[in-house]
Amino acid sequence: MKISVAIITLNAAEDLERCLQSVAFADEIVVLDQGSTDATAEVCTRHGAALHQTDWLGFGPTKQKAVDLCRNRWVLSIDSDEQVTPELMSAIEALSDQPDEAAFMVNRLSRFLGKWIRHCGWHPEYVTRLFDRQRAGFNDKPVHESVVTDGPVGRLDGLMLHYTYETMEQYIDKLNRYTTLAAEELYAEGRSSGLFGAVVRAKAAFLRMWLIKGGILDGLPGTVLCLASGFYVLSKYTKLWRMGRR
Repeated sequence: MKISVAIITLNAAEDLERCLQSVAFADEIVVLDQGSTDATAEVCTRHGAALHQTDWLGFGPTKQKAVDLCRNRWVLSIDSDEQVTPELMSAIEALSDQPDEAAFMVNRLSRFLGKWIRHCGWHPEYVTRLFDRQRAGFNDKPVHESVVTDGPVGRLDGLMLHYTYETMEQYIDKLNRYTTLAAEELYAEGRSSGLFGAVVRAKAAFLRMWLIKGGILDGLPGTVLCLASGFYVLSKYTKLWRMGRR
């Protein structure tokens, strides 16, 4: 099976270096950049990746644009802060040229404040990343995008490692941007929220992750993640409340 890798990125050269090293087995690597000012171009040249530029279109449309730039029928979509493990690479390389499945899910293991998170509802986390672009593709959601398929979806052995938030600065920076996008999406759907509802949702999110999903077992980083996730929910619905008042 000939595979293209599709990556979107913005000023993430250090992560991109690790990511590109892990997908060197692919027949083609396409990187769709949104105007990076760091060493992204040099990293792409070093690893033989084709670099393209685009304006930001939202996660779903931007990822689909990267897929459309690929020349092979099967595409592995991976974020610049993710890494394919050798076990996952072997599982991909073992696939037949024409599998019955339209797509395959992979199990993602994410990292937070220097710790691999195995509870909190973060793991196992199966995400659809390898797909036949004639039978699957990204939806147009600006945030929390997903692959929509026309056919069966299988699962691959091995892990995809996600170096998501090594510092709280990274988390807070993304939190503000992501909660705004999420609130705008809810507002466009006609949803609304009050401040009391935002507080209740935030508290419920923390308790669900920390107690029901076992975040307490991930130690202090897990507890911080659960608290931060509760604040994420609080921010999203407070912003939705403000949109409704306007």
